[in-house]
Amino acid sequence: MKYQFQSNPGEFSYKPTLFTNAIKVLVSVNFGIFVLQTLSNAEGLFFPLFGLVPRMVWSELMIWQPFTYLFFHGGIWHVLINMFVLWMFGSELERLWGKSHFLKFYFVTGVGSGLLTMLFSLQSITPIVGASGAVYGVLLAYGLTYPNRQIYLYGIIPIKSIWFVIGIGMIAFMSSFNNISQVSHITHLSGMLIGYLMLKRPVEWSSLWFSIRKRTLEYRVVQEEKKATYRQKIEKDIDIILDKINREGFDSLSKKEQDSLYKGSRSLSRHKKKD
Repeated sequence: MKYQFQSNPGEFSYKPTLFTNAIKVLVSVNFGIFVLQTLSNAEGLFFPLFGLVPRMVWSELMIWQPFTYLFFHGGIWHVLINMFVLWMFGSELERLWGKSHFLKFYFVTGVGSGLLTMLFSLQSITPIVGASGAVYGVLLAYGLTYPNRQIYLYGIIPIKSIWFVIGIGMIAFMSSFNNISQVSHITHLSGMLIGYLMLKRPVEWSSLWFSIRKRTLEYRVVQEEKKATYRQKIEKDIDIILDKINREGFDSLSKKEQDSLYKGSRSLSRHKKKD
């Protein structure tokens, strides 16, 4: 989808610049990382490590991923479109809010959309990459801040920014039901939702961090309990088989019992090494 931005002449008192400070930094870093990942040809290494892999964040405590996934992209068009939209709609917001507040909004929507995405796919091992969650948050903020600004779709069709934002929000919502798509529409919607909440109420960082840590610890406790229950079942089955061997000898075991003894012993051995 192509679009152009139009401002009303004489509306601003500042001298316009091509890139505002925060936008310049974000665009430079994103393009720099994209160039490095492309030249290294190591996406297979970078994406599982620095992309957002929900299962790895909860089980392996890779807590940096909800932040680092914002700086990696899946292709040249992915990074170009994200950075273009960020520049196009974010520049005026940064001029209005200031650099610090804009960066805070950008990273809260980006990291927050990643965390919400994980809640909908806790066991997923597919890496999610891209700044789209934060960019959609910026789009929503622009639409609510400047609802009557005109955007030209395809350079021809004029539409108010608020209707443009509502439109792409509806597209993301409808597309979120498509399990075949490789685009994480849940992340887009989450960015817009968090952006809306940030504009309406301040974020309580201490409560947010406590909730994240609480959910992480609860998940790890549940996983440990499942592992302990599984080990106890294996030990019980092995004890029954060993009692039979003591009474009747090893030759009395059926093929199924022999397989259970072998597999159970190997499983307990692996768990002991990990512990």
